[in-house]
Amino acid sequence: MNVQLKSTLTCPNCGNQKEETMPTTACQFFYECGHCKQVLKPKEGDCCVFCSYGSVACPPIQEGAGCC
Repeated sequence: MNVQLKSTLTCPNCGNQKEETMPTTACQFFYECGHCKQVLKPKEGDCCVFCSYGSVACPPIQEGAGCC
């Protein structure tokens, strides 16, 4: 299975979308929206902002390894 490293994050506050490259060696817990400046944090039960607000889950989840 090929792991996708690009994910489009969608801000729940303003709806702004931006494609970002996901880190492969750590989870990303915080992300600041470039439009409204709201700092996104993972939803309860998710390991990172990509799992909560991204179009693609983070690499460890894609590989079936569980949270980072």
